[in-house]
Amino acid sequence: MAKLLDRIKEYLSGPQGRRMTEKAKTMARDPRNKQRLQRLMDRFRGHKTPH
Repeated sequence: MAKLLDRIKEYLSGPQGRRMTEKAKTMARDPRNKQRLQRLMDRFRGHKTPH
């Protein structure tokens, strides 16, 4: 298991991993994506939300 985590850390510290991390951060700041995530989490928790 530690070997897998080491490979993941190595990937994320490389140029492609850094680009992917920045893209994920940008997407997380988008209000529409925040709203989608909130709806998804509410569904998992069993809350009803209007669309």
